[in-house]
Amino acid sequence: MKVITVAGPPSSGKTSVILGVIDALKQHQKVGVVKFDCLNTDDDKLYEKRGVPVKKGLSGSMCPDHFFVSNIEECVQWGIAQGVDILISESAGLCNRCSPHIKDVKAVCVIDNLSGVATPKKIGPMLKSADIVVITKGDIVSQAEREVFAYRVKNVNPNAIILHVNGITGQGAYELATVFTDAPEDITMNGKQLRFSMPSALCSYCLGETRIGASYQMGNVRKMEMKE
Repeated sequence: MKVITVAGPPSSGKTSVILGVIDALKQHQKVGVVKFDCLNTDDDKLYEKRGVPVKKGLSGSMCPDHFFVSNIEECVQWGIAQGVDILISESAGLCNRCSPHIKDVKAVCVIDNLSGVATPKKIGPMLKSADIVVITKGDIVSQAEREVFAYRVKNVNPNAIILHVNGITGQGAYELATVFTDAPEDITMNGKQLRFSMPSALCSYCLGETRIGASYQMGNVRKMEMKE
C-alpha cells in the first residue's frame, strides 16, 4: 500500500484536490482516506458519498499534527485491512509550525492563490519539506498573480514539484494522481521519522491552565525581550 500525506492551511482546497485525484485513479486504484482535524469536520461525508473508505480523527484539545503522529500507524493498519492501494492522510496544519510529513513517504502541501504572496514564507515546514506543492484557486486570479505566487513558493521550497490543480473542475488532478502512483509501498510507519520536529511544548497551558500571570506559567515557557 502507498501512503501519501496531504497537508495545508484550512480552506486551501485539500479535500477537493483529493477528490479529484480519487476520480482520476478510481479505474485502477482503490483509495482510502484518513481525515485529521481539530474540532469538527464533515469532509468524511464527502468521501463516503463517493464510496471511499474513510476514517475521521478529531484531535480536540490536542494539536492535530501531534494527534496525527500518535495515530498514523494504526491508520496505516486500518488502510491495509480495508484493502486500499493508496491511503491518503489529510491533515490541517493549523499552527504553521507543525508538519505531518514523514521521511520516505510522499508529502503534499496544498496552498491557494488567494492566501497572499507572503503566505508561502509563513507556512513553514508543511510547505518547505513537501515533495509536491499543489496550488489551487488559480482560476480566480490573473496569470501574473499565479506566476508571482508560484515564484514565491519556489523560493521557499526549490526542490518541490509545483502543480496547479482546480478543485472544482478537476483540471490538473490527473497529473497529481500520476505522481501519487509513483509513491513507494509501505506496510508500517513504525520506525520511520518525521521530516521536521514538532514544536517544543509542555507548559502549564498545554495541561489546561487558563489563568494569566507568571506564577501560573510553568514548564517550557519562553519570554519576549522587552528591553529597549
